[in-house]
Amino acid sequence: MNTAVTDSNVNTAAPAPDLAKTMHSIIQRIATGPELSKDISMQEAKLGMQAILEDAIDPVQAGIFLIALRMKRETNDEFKGILDAILDATQRVTADVDEVVDIADPYDGYNRCLPAAPFLAPLLAELGVPAICQGLEAVGPKYGVTARHVIRAAGVNVDLTPAAAAARLSDPAIGWSYVDQAQFCPALHDLISLRTKIIKRQAVTTIETQSKPIVGRKKTHLVTGYVHKPYPPIYAMLARHAGFDSALIIRGVEGGVIPSLRQPGKATRYDNHGEEYEIDLDPTTLGIEQTARSVPLPDDLPKTERADEVVIAVDINATAAAAAKAGMAALRGEKGATYDSLLLTASLIVHHVGKAASFKAAGELVRAALDSGRAAARVK
Repeated sequence: MNTAVTDSNVNTAAPAPDLAKTMHSIIQRIATGPELSKDISMQEAKLGMQAILEDAIDPVQAGIFLIALRMKRETNDEFKGILDAILDATQRVTADVDEVVDIADPYDGYNRCLPAAPFLAPLLAELGVPAICQGLEAVGPKYGVTARHVIRAAGVNVDLTPAAAAARLSDPAIGWSYVDQAQFCPALHDLISLRTKIIKRQAVTTIETQSKPIVGRKKTHLVTGYVHKPYPPIYAMLARHAGFDSALIIRGVEGGVIPSLRQPGKATRYDNHGEEYEIDLDPTTLGIEQTARSVPLPDDLPKTERADEVVIAVDINATAAAAAKAGMAALRGEKGATYDSLLLTASLIVHHVGKAASFKAAGELVRAALDSGRAAARVK
C-alpha cells in the first residue's frame, strides 16, 4: 500500500509501474525464438498478467505474451507471477466454516464421458465436509460439458456471487456450492475470447484452477485432476503458492478428478503446505468392479456439429441433462458407474482431509452416505 510520507508531508511512494512499457520489455525478451528467448522474473510475469487483466495493453500483445511464454516453456517463477496477478484480481470470501474443499475439475469440460464430479460437493457436504466446485460456461481446448452445465441442468443456481455461494456452505441443509469464474474473477473470465483465438493451451489454463475464490476459516484444500505426468509437481507448486493448506491431484479420466474405474491409478498429495508425494489407488479396494473407465455416454444422445475438427461433437445440453439425471440417481443410492465414480473420488478426498483413517474406511463412510440417499436433498 502506497502510504509512505516524509516529514515534509510529501508522498514518496514508488509510482505505479507503466504496464505498457513493462510489457514491451517483456515481449522483447520472451519472443525471440527457441534459442534466444529469455525467462522473466516472477514480478515481471505478475505485471504482464496484471496488464492483461486490467486491459492496459493491446490484445495482440496479450496474445504474444501468453503464446511466447508457452513456446519457450514457462518457468515456475513465471507461473507463480501469473498466479499472483490472478489471485489479486479474484473476489475472495471466507466461508463461515472451518475447512473448505475446493474441487477444480477441468474448466474445458468433458466430451468422452458423462461427468460425475459435479455431484461430489453435495456428497461431501452430507459427510460433514463443506465443499465447492468452480468452473465456467465454456472454454478451449475441448469446449466440453462443464460442471456449470451439469449443475444448472440439476436445477441449481450457477450465477451466485462469491458471498452468496459461501453462505451455502454454513447452511446445515446444503453445505456445498458452485461458484463461477464470471462471478469471482470477471477480468479473467473476459479473456475467453482471446484464449479462443490463441487456440492452444497457455499458462492461464494451467493456473486458473488455483484461484481460491472461497476459503475456510482454518483450512482450504484443493482437489484437481491431470492427465500428463509433468503436471502434478506444477499443480502442487502453484497450490502451495496460492496458500492451499493441502492438495490432492488425481490422475483422472479426461484430466478430471475421477480416476479410472477399471484399473489401479495414481494421485499426488501434500498436507500442511509440505512436499508432495505420489500415492497409489485401486478401485477394487472399495469393491468397485467396472469394465468401463468412466461413465459412458448414452447411445441415444443427439449429435451436434462443431467447426473445430479437434473437438468431439457432443450435444452440450443433452449430455448435461443426462449427467444430471445420472448424478441425482447416484446420490439417491442407485448403483452404477456414476455411483462408483462418486464413491471412488469422495473416498480419496475424505481420507485426504483426515476424516477417515484409511482409504477403505473412507469408502465405508461414503458408501453409507450414498446408500442413505440423503445427499440428493442437498442439490437445491
